[in-house]
Amino acid sequence: MRNYQSVLILKPDLDEAQVEQSIEKITAIINKFEGAILKLDNWGKKRLAYRVKKNKFGYYLNIYHTCEQGNVPALEKEYQLYDQIIKYLVIRLEERDIERVMNKAAEAAEKAEAEAAEKAEAAEKTEATEKTESAEKTETETEKEVVSEKTE
Repeated sequence: MRNYQSVLILKPDLDEAQVEQSIEKITAIINKFEGAILKLDNWGKKRLAYRVKKNKFGYYLNIYHTCEQGNVPALEKEYQLYDQIIKYLVIRLEERDIERVMNKAAEAAEKAEAEAAEKAEAAEKTEATEKTESAEKTETETEKEVVSEKTE
């Protein structure tokens, strides 16, 4: 099995649920031709450089997948027949290219986890600081009440 990258542009008038349904259908198409999706990136709705089938915008999908070499023309034909896809491109990738992509994905996931951990720590510190400040305010208010009772 060889590695491929498919860049697909979907119709711009789809809502998020329809985009998800299209992704599921495209996944089924790839699986139908004995392929497997390695990574799927939804780039969202972008402006096209030029009109494609009377559309100025489109939803971009970047799919890294495997497929048998003989099944690629049939896969492209399925892309062509699927009415939600307005443009597609299938590129064969070398092993080093797919490794680079997967390493970047792993690094991005690690970075996201690290950032989430930092945010959680910052939230805990803020919460602890707020508790300390509220405790100090309570003590100050209690002291003021005691002082005001003594003056009365």
